[in-house]
Amino acid sequence: MAERGTSPADGLDESANTPVPKNAAEARDAVMQLLTAQFCGLDSEGLAADVVVADALLVTSELVTNAFRHGGGLTGFAAELTDEGLRLSVEDARREVPVAGDTDAENSGVGRIGGYGWALVRRLAKQVSVSVHPGGKRIVALISLT
Repeated sequence: MAERGTSPADGLDESANTPVPKNAAEARDAVMQLLTAQFCGLDSEGLAADVVVADALLVTSELVTNAFRHGGGLTGFAAELTDEGLRLSVEDARREVPVAGDTDAENSGVGRIGGYGWALVRRLAKQVSVSVHPGGKRIVALISLT
């Protein structure tokens, strides 16, 4: 099974010496490489056109971007394929659990920017869990690939 992950202590995966992605684009690239390796009959261009893959990449972007923007930085990242789908694990340095913004147009104000990412993650992922630990939190999202 292909995996990309990190240890918060040194920023590197203990087994593969894989660095923590520096931004959402690097995280998306890691997920795309994982999916391309699994579905070797398709190239990355063909995969990117698939709605399920697009959803997986969107969830990846949202979780990693939120770790940088609201979580004090990305401290861990892993992506693996399981029998159930793509499991993403994103760790950051803050213990605050994400909450969905008020997406009701009446209450959100005209021209509001942002606040929709967590709701998107919860809608697109089959399962989402948040666990708090002394150094921050870990969010695990399972995205169905069927």
